[in-house]
Formats: sequence, C-alpha cells, structure tokens
Amino acid sequence: MALLIAATARGQQFAAHAREVAPDLDVRVAPDLGNPAEIDTALVWLPPRGLLASLPNLKLIVSVGAGVDAILADPTLPNVPLTRFVDPDLTGRMAEYITLQVLTHHRRMTEYRMLQTERTWKYIPEAAAHEVRVGIMGLGVLGSASAKALRALGYQVRAWSRSPKQQEGVVSFAGDDQLDAFLAETDILAVILPLTDDTRGLLNRALFRKLSLTGRTPLLPGPVLINAGRGGLQLDSDILAALDAGELYAASLDVFQTEPLPAGSPFWSHPRVVVTPHNAAESAPAAIARYAIRQMRRLNEGQALENVVDRGRGY
Repeated sequence: MALLIAATARGQQFAAHAREVAPDLDVRVAPDLGNPAEIDTALVWLPPRGLLASLPNLKLIVSVGAGVDAILADPTLPNVPLTRFVDPDLTGRMAEYITLQVLTHHRRMTEYRMLQTERTWKYIPEAAAHEVRVGIMGLGVLGSASAKALRALGYQVRAWSRSPKQQEGVVSFAGDDQLDAFLAETDILAVILPLTDDTRGLLNRALFRKLSLTGRTPLLPGPVLINAGRGGLQLDSDILAALDAGELYAASLDVFQTEPLPAGSPFWSHPRVVVTPHNAAESAPAAIARYAIRQMRRLNEGQALENVVDRGRGY
C-alpha cells in the first residue's frame, strides 16, 4: 500500500507533510514510482495523461484542488473513485478572496491606484454596501461561504446555480431559465463555478451584456466581473472587448485560458483589471496532505469517502 503524489512543483512539500502525518506510510513522488503495483492511492494536480492508468492496483484518486476538469480530461482515467479537496482552509481562503475583490471594486480602488501613480489627491464618491448587488455563480461550499461573508458586510447577495439551492439572506436563482433574471440583478458578478461541458466559455460578451443596466446605484460605474473558478469558463478576448466597450467596468481575474498568463497579455497593464496567479484558494500543503491521508484511510477502513466527484456532472 503506497501513496503516489503527482503534483508538479509542490509534490515534495506534500510528501514531507504526508510523512509527518503518517510516518509508516510509503509515500512516493512522481516520476519515481517504484513498483507501480504497490500504489493504491494517488494525490494529483495536472497529472500527465496515462500516468494513473499505469497503476494497476489504484483504488482512489484525490485531487489537490476543488477543480477536477484536468483529471477528467484524461481519456485513460481509471474507473476508481475520485475525490476533490474540500477543507475549511480552502473554503476560508476563497471567501476572503471574493470579499477582497468585491470591496476592491465597490470602493473604487482601481481608480485610486491610478490616482496614486499620478500623485493626484481626489475623492471619488462610493456606494454603501447595502446599495450594491453581488451575484455569485456557484452556490456550493465555496460559494455559500463567500455569500455568508458578503452578507455580513451588508451587501445584497444573489446566487445562481445549476440546481435550486437556498441560503438564508440570499436571493437564489437556478437553471438556464433563470440565468438572465439573475444577471439583470447583478452589479458585481463573482464566479466560482466548476469547469464542465456546460460551463466552458460561459463568461462571454453576450453574458456580460445581460448584467445589470438598471436599478444600480449611480456610484458604481458599471458591471464588474470576478472569476475565481476556472480559466476555461471565460473568453479572455471577450472580457477585454467588454471592458473597452464599457459593458464591463472592471474585472478581477485569478484564472485564465492560458496559464501562466503570457507576458504580452493586455490584462497585465489594464488599469481596471486585477490579475492574481491562480491563488484565490491556494491551500496549505499540510492541509492537503492530511486530507489525502484521511480519504486513503477511509477507503481502507470501508468508510464512505468525502466529496466524491460525479463524473457525469464533472464535479
């Protein structure tokens, strides 16, 4: 029984923490597999295609992140349980990121940043939190925590999900039939959706044009996009076009169609775009290692696994 870690740059970090948690556990870091037949669990992030299929006795795959689209894209993926990482550490970091970016745009910080570079002392009128409508796309664990944090600050919170979900103090919308109504009541759009066949390219110019044009406070110059989900959800060129056309006022982007973001991308220098390097919920390696070992033990003890991915739905 062995745990294989295939997680590129942080593999050795995960391995060190795993050995601290379970000193007797056989922990291996790809590409040093040893005898592949001895590996029954794999902790992975962007694993090479075919790697998991090369493990004849693999019983469990644990994703380092909440997103599993890269794993599911492997046509040779073995038919064994796949769990995604869900942990208070990750959840808290995502809620912090969403709240930070909502505040950044609500309080007009991109404009203040420009004024600072110009050495200009100028007050910009700002809306009160209760005048701002934040729409969250994706009301799972991460979206629910973000909604709760924003509600505590007084924002009007709306949420949209594929299937109906309810949360206290949140106006909920569900399904394709209610998407337009949700967008029409959204001033700041925060996206925490998984990447599936249904959501790929969802954040496009046609969608941006449906964001709130009426009922907004005049102290918000225009709609704002925050994407902390997956890069494949958005069309980068459409975001830039919408910004240039005034259909979006500003954006905070933690994910992109191509990562790392190329040095020549216009996003880097756009005055109303906040760029972060896919770190909205970059969890501590120790938390991820503990989670993987807990799932491994649950499997070997015949207990139910946590956060098992529905391959048909893609999350």
